[in-house]
Amino acid sequence: MAVGVFDLFTVGIGPSSSHTVGPMRAGAAFAAELADAGVLPSVAGLRVDLYGSLAATGRGHGTFPAVLLGLEGFAPEEILPEQMEERLAEIEASGKIQLGSELEAAGGVGVVLEYGIEDMVLHPLTVLPRHTNGIRFAVSGADGEVLHEATFFSVGGGFIVRDGEEETAAVELEASKQALPYPFRTAVQLLEHCTANGLSISQVMLANELVSRSEEEIRAGLLHIRDVMDQCKDSAIARYGLLPGGLKVRRRAPQWHTRLREEDPNRDPRFWQEWVNLVALAVNEENASGGRVVTAPTNGAAGIIPAVLFYATHYGPGMDTAGPEQKDDAVVRFLLAAGAIGVLYKEQASISGAEVGCQGEVGSASSMAAAGLAEILGGSPEQVENAAEIAMEHNLGLTCDPIGGLVQVPCIERNAIGAGKAVNAAKMALWGDGEHRVSLDEVIVTMRETGRDMSSKYKETAMGGLAVNVVEC
Repeated sequence: MAVGVFDLFTVGIGPSSSHTVGPMRAGAAFAAELADAGVLPSVAGLRVDLYGSLAATGRGHGTFPAVLLGLEGFAPEEILPEQMEERLAEIEASGKIQLGSELEAAGGVGVVLEYGIEDMVLHPLTVLPRHTNGIRFAVSGADGEVLHEATFFSVGGGFIVRDGEEETAAVELEASKQALPYPFRTAVQLLEHCTANGLSISQVMLANELVSRSEEEIRAGLLHIRDVMDQCKDSAIARYGLLPGGLKVRRRAPQWHTRLREEDPNRDPRFWQEWVNLVALAVNEENASGGRVVTAPTNGAAGIIPAVLFYATHYGPGMDTAGPEQKDDAVVRFLLAAGAIGVLYKEQASISGAEVGCQGEVGSASSMAAAGLAEILGGSPEQVENAAEIAMEHNLGLTCDPIGGLVQVPCIERNAIGAGKAVNAAKMALWGDGEHRVSLDEVIVTMRETGRDMSSKYKETAMGGLAVNVVEC
């Protein structure tokens, strides 16, 4: 299906969309295949092989437990953190999983297998041809014969691709795009639709979304995304202590929130950046804790769009006197415009840190946020495109080298920096007339090529950068 706003903004579990959300979806998809094929009752053995980045940084990124829960049939959109903790404690205590037990197709009857995290086979130095985030599943019967096997790739943002189905998926994608009133792959095509039809970027995106949902459903869905972002922030500012994982990173959101409430009780515009920083930090602290977040478009960059959206709805023109409905309208327009830019990155490059480095995660999120803000601030389609271009241009070459494979350092602060860049990019674009020397399409292609040239040790493998130059404990 054509990439839409609800593909780019999905509710999931931290700390990583490509290492947690994607693997959970892959495990659930494999379990569903077993149930649909009628193979599930005959399964007596299971093998899971993880390749490349998933194997190298999977422990810190929560990959291993996510795979197990996915194999039981849990979906990242539905499972709550407390459910995860409870079920994982049972798996660890018993050393057994219940394959397919949460699948509707299996009737809630899973196959109990003696299998745990330690039984997974890791291949950190082996990268499969399609993508560095590879997972191979195989099940066998009582006689040891392989009953079913499949390979999946987690390609960023929680998206998964099954090996061998790339061509079919590409054909289906093109067919679904033809059903859209305004199909686009490039920023040039997007702007042509705006000019020819007198539409804003958010209006073009809305028209395309209306092919599969009613306007009421789109509005409700986007406001739900906003609500989950808010809940994520609120959850983080209520948590004190250290983040999990052994790095002993202190949670800063609670203290920062208390201080801001004291120093800025009336929301003085002088403090806008402190509030933006707080929201970005809070969301990513919650993500680092394995909490419930919105992939925007990835978990590692989940704090940028909520932070810039907070700026738009609190410091945008007229927002100090706007009613709830007006603010909701702004949220919908922001997320639609941001989603349109996200489509360009998915179509022309990548949002996977393991594929192109953090420029594909924080960079794309900053670009999307800049576009959403420029739209809310009254920018023309050309100014919105310029804002997105400026934000990505100054994230080119950004590496992905989290210490200990944990989405904490430098990821949490990097979200705050990315949010600040987005606000500045939008303001810079609005001081111009939309004309600029470098196009968004050129920057996206440059990001893709930079990612291709980037050494693998800087692409979520824990083999370079801060991941090796900073002592973990």
